[in-house]
Amino acid sequence: MPAHSHHHHAHTADRSATVDRSLLWAFLLTLSFALIEAVGGWLADSLALLGDAGHMFSDMTALGLAALAAWVARQPPSPRHSYGLARAEAVAALFNGSLMVAVVIGISWHAVQRLQAPSPVDSGIVIVIAAAGLAINLIVFRLLHASEKSLNVRAALLHVLGDLLGSAAALASGIVIYFTGWNAIDPILSFLICALILMSSLRLLREVLHVIMEGVPHYLDLRQVGAAMAGLPGVKEVHDLHIWTLASGRVALSAHVVIHDMSQWDNQLAELQHLLHERFDIELVTLQPEPAMRTTRLHRMDARSKRANQSG
Repeated sequence: MPAHSHHHHAHTADRSATVDRSLLWAFLLTLSFALIEAVGGWLADSLALLGDAGHMFSDMTALGLAALAAWVARQPPSPRHSYGLARAEAVAALFNGSLMVAVVIGISWHAVQRLQAPSPVDSGIVIVIAAAGLAINLIVFRLLHASEKSLNVRAALLHVLGDLLGSAAALASGIVIYFTGWNAIDPILSFLICALILMSSLRLLREVLHVIMEGVPHYLDLRQVGAAMAGLPGVKEVHDLHIWTLASGRVALSAHVVIHDMSQWDNQLAELQHLLHERFDIELVTLQPEPAMRTTRLHRMDARSKRANQSG
């Protein structure tokens, strides 16, 4: 494994501290307003506000889990976890994405019930609290949007986006109900919001599962990386090439590199590391050198073995 520069570690530490602060502030703001919204919903006898308060409480849980996962992911490697606990971000994102799908199902169910049996709502309280919620959610969204876009933060952003759209829908429905008395607008807007959130949730879950299954990052082409490595002077071929994501921004690579002159391996290793870092942004690199003559002999032995098996 190559050594990383102190500048890289310092930069990573600064980004992690920024993410932690953003998630903590987002958690505290969401908790505070969820309590206000729950009281307002009870006073207004508004199922919409009470439901949105429950939604915000679920988001508060998601933000708390995201903050915890960001802290856990920074813990150093140990004999039991040699790569550290970077995958905690992916686990938290998987849980939060799944929770968001469950929230969408719950909101849709209540929206169907409201369409079947609309109930009167104190639109004045709904408008005031929804407007305040919209402002709070915009602040939280901006906090998280300005920080590092890890899978963990993106999952938290998804919850905040759901709250943001929910507050906008509650505000719009409150205004429509106030001026027209049409209570059905609330569940109709809820269906539209649920569709948008569901698409984002499924996209996030697909990406998280790709990381957990150690798939090649979508922005990298395995064959292109291998061809670039094999194209360096002194390198004959590259095989057993594997690329996977440990966590957001941390891509790992391992490969066997066949070279013509083993005495030049130190120089070629440095060139390969430089290539992978500068061109593909891959820093966690493990390379196994193999002499070209040995590989040629192994290929010949494999060919003879295949011919013997075919003749037998």
